[in-house]
Amino acid sequence: MAKTKTVTKKKSVAKPATKKAAATKKVETKKVAPAKKTVKKVTAVAPKKQVKAATKKVATKVVETAKKPTIAEKIQVAAKPKIAISKNIKHIAIAGNIGSGKTTLTQQLAKHYGWLPQFEDVENNPYLNDFYEDMPRWSFNLQVYFLNKRFKQIVEIQSGEEVVIQDRTIHEDAHIFAPNLHAMGLMSSRDFENYRSLFETVSGLIKPPDLLIYLKASVPTLVNQIQRRGREYEENLRLEYLRRLNEYYEKWITSYTDGKLLIIDVDKVNFADDKKALGEVISKIDAELYGLF
Repeated sequence: MAKTKTVTKKKSVAKPATKKAAATKKVETKKVAPAKKTVKKVTAVAPKKQVKAATKKVATKVVETAKKPTIAEKIQVAAKPKIAISKNIKHIAIAGNIGSGKTTLTQQLAKHYGWLPQFEDVENNPYLNDFYEDMPRWSFNLQVYFLNKRFKQIVEIQSGEEVVIQDRTIHEDAHIFAPNLHAMGLMSSRDFENYRSLFETVSGLIKPPDLLIYLKASVPTLVNQIQRRGREYEENLRLEYLRRLNEYYEKWITSYTDGKLLIIDVDKVNFADDKKALGEVISKIDAELYGLF
C-alpha cells in the first residue's frame, strides 16, 4: 500500500507541472505571434503605398509637362509688352520741336515695348525759367546744362543692359537750339564757339541712337499743343521762335545720315488721342527695328 501511494504521489506532481509548462508555452506563443504578424503587415503594406504615391506624383508631372497652353494663356502671353529682339538695340531717341509730342510718345512706346523711358528734365531745370525771361543772359548756361545732362544719359544707356527710349537728343541742342540762339543774337559768338567745341569733344565719345524718331509738326500744331499742356514758362514763346526752330529741324533731318530715321507727321498722325494712329506708328517702328511689316 505504501508503494502504491508513493507512485500515485509522483504522478500527481508530474501532471500539474506538464500542464503549467504547456499553458505557459501557449501564452508566450499568443503574445509573440501577433507581434510577428503585425510587423509583417506593416513591412509588406508600407512600400506599396509609397511606390503608388510616388508613381502618381511622377505621372502628374509628366502630364503637366506635356500639357499644351490654352487659348486664354496664349492671349495673355501675346498681350505682354514686347521686348527688343536684337541685343544690339539699346537706344531709341525721339526728336522734335517744342510741343511736337515727344514726351507723350515716349510714354506710350515705353509702355508698349517695356522700354525704360528717359525724359527731358524741365521741372528741375535751374535755368529754364530764367532763360525764357532773359534769353541773351542765360542761353549759354542753359545749353551747357542740357549738354551735360544728355551726355550723362547716353553714357548710362551705352553702359547699361536695358533698352532706353529718350525724350529729345543731344544732337538737337547742337544742331538746332544753339545755332538758332546764335543766329538770333541771343548767344554771343564767343559762347557759341565755346559750346560747339565742347559738343564736338563730347560727340566723339558717344554713338548715335539705333533709331531716331522725328516728330514733324507745323507751327499751328505746335502752338495748339503748347497751349493744351499749359506750361507757364512757355507762355512767352513767340511764333517766330518756333518757326525758326522748325527750319533748323528740317535742315538737320534732311542731312541726317548717322543711323535709322523714322519721320512722323504730327499734323496727320494724332497718336496722342487716336489708338489706331498709335498702332500705325508702332508698326512702322517694328519695321525699322525688326524688319516686321
